[in-house]
Amino acid sequence: PLVTSFAGKYGSIQYYVKAVLERPAAPDQSVQTELQVISHIDISSPALLTPVLRSQEKMVGCWFFTSGPVSLSAKIERKGYCNGEAIPIYAEIENCSSRLIVPKAAIFQTQTYLASGKTKTFRQMVANVRGNHIASGSTDTWNGKTLKIPPVSPSILDCCIIRVEYSLAVYIHIPGAKKLMIEMPLVIGTIPCIGFSSRNSSITSQFSMDMSWLALTMPEHPEAPPNYADVVSEEEFSRHVPAYPPPIDCEEQLCCPVFAYIQEFRFQPPPLYSEIDPHPADVEEIQPVSFML
Repeated sequence: PLVTSFAGKYGSIQYYVKAVLERPAAPDQSVQTELQVISHIDISSPALLTPVLRSQEKMVGCWFFTSGPVSLSAKIERKGYCNGEAIPIYAEIENCSSRLIVPKAAIFQTQTYLASGKTKTFRQMVANVRGNHIASGSTDTWNGKTLKIPPVSPSILDCCIIRVEYSLAVYIHIPGAKKLMIEMPLVIGTIPCIGFSSRNSSITSQFSMDMSWLALTMPEHPEAPPNYADVVSEEEFSRHVPAYPPPIDCEEQLCCPVFAYIQEFRFQPPPLYSEIDPHPADVEEIQPVSFML
């Protein structure tokens, strides 16, 4: 397959379509146009769905002036992501030193060029996020701190002259000492992982479909309860419903299938709600009263 189009610092991968018009008595004419080629990488492959976990510890200070260790452990749920996705980062930082440290995370792009037996590398940061300060003797935990992937070129891993690789680095800035860094491999693909997203969307659509009946049955204005005068009388009830149900033949019941019979509701529904009182109370006339001072 063709390698993905890419334009880097020391090289590029470009594709052109060229059309040539050959003329016997005149020079040839040609036109060309550039094409963008994308080699798809499926994030749903098992190799890219495995979680990545790293841990490291560093002693702050030197010789006899050590102040204590700083430990860091980080984890990501999977190795492959696509542009626009947010990577949840899980990390635990413990500061047993006497200095104030700052945890950070960043996505690095590494471009590797191979030509004439020589190798040249260019590394740059494409996205980063920063955590809170951690005082001496304290700990901090990242429960899914997100880092969004910006629009970048997909990973190029199968080209013999140019390689584009990504990594997620979780590191701690320590004043007066080298930073403690954990670097986890990352693959930027083109086909997103639809396993979790499709399941969540199906559950959401199912919930919205099941709850759609609620909007149809809820009236705009609530109805008042029926009056006592509108309740069905016993005579009318006995006229529609027999006093005793007819006897059931056991032999006939065994031979016939069982059905559920629903009695039809033949009575009038309760009256609708009205803001105007149909039986207003008698209001006494108010006589004007005058006072003499």
